[in-house]
Amino acid sequence: MAGGKDMIGQAETGSGKTGAYGIPIVERLDPSSRTLQALILAPTRELALQIADDLRALGRERRVSVVALFGGSSIIRQMEELRQRPQIAVATPGRLLDHMQRRTVHLGSVAVMVLDEADRMLDMGFLPDVSKILSQTPPARQTALFSATISPEIHEIAQRWMRTPAWVRIAAPLPTVDSIEQFYLEVAEQDKVKALRRLMRDDKISSGLVFRRTRHRVDRLARSLEREGGVGVLHGGLRESARLRALRAFEEKRTRLLIAMNVAARGLDLSNISHVINFDMPEDIETYVHRVGRTARMGRAGTAITFVGQYDIEMFEQLRKKFGETLKRHPLNIYT
Repeated sequence: MAGGKDMIGQAETGSGKTGAYGIPIVERLDPSSRTLQALILAPTRELALQIADDLRALGRERRVSVVALFGGSSIIRQMEELRQRPQIAVATPGRLLDHMQRRTVHLGSVAVMVLDEADRMLDMGFLPDVSKILSQTPPARQTALFSATISPEIHEIAQRWMRTPAWVRIAAPLPTVDSIEQFYLEVAEQDKVKALRRLMRDDKISSGLVFRRTRHRVDRLARSLEREGGVGVLHGGLRESARLRALRAFEEKRTRLLIAMNVAARGLDLSNISHVINFDMPEDIETYVHRVGRTARMGRAGTAITFVGQYDIEMFEQLRKKFGETLKRHPLNIYT
């Protein structure tokens, strides 16, 4: 980034890539110019908010102005922020196109363009939107693309929109090593709620991130745990204000459990999570790694517990083959 050359970085969430592109962007900006000089595209509102907060912190001393543009939040308020002429915009593709159509944002002065978690944007069907946005930025811009996986579509973007990019592998700390205790708990589907209640009591969970596969299952589990109190939910069906309240309450320890879909595994960087609980078995090894990697951040200890029901045996065998003796049987017996 610092040399002004286009680049493609293969990087996981948590690998420090925001700093890798954020620091050079902040240093390169002209703080005296009230033009939009850098644009970062992100697949989700949560990630856009997180990146914007990080860039504000990095640019505080230079008084860099950052705006976050994403759906589910007031477009009128965003238009007011854009009238203040920020130097950096962090946006989701759909909401940015909305502003472009309204002529409330102009990309003609963008000198640096970053596509963060590009593989997720493509998985979510944003390739046409991303191409349309790139076509409205100056050809002489510097472009950086970050992706956990490098697919043919990523190569297509590189060939069409980038100029002989450098390829860099940004290694993330492996989440399934010394700092994470990994357990599995064999439990029938109908007893999983009972098992979670026992874990809340016996394992002294101070801050647990619980994963389910669908919005309906997230809401149903939250209702089942209402009497325990201190339970929040996070999924795409919530209004932005509700999502932000849930995240704030969890980070401030006012809720003890946050029940979420996989978006939280890659789009958020929540701190101080003591336990990750796979209430629903992850779909594959990569999803498991992203989920359990939410705990044991910054050198802290952490615990991951995966429920194994009668329909989970095939995936469980893959986990055992991959992680061997580091994946241990949990001592809890819910029938005693």
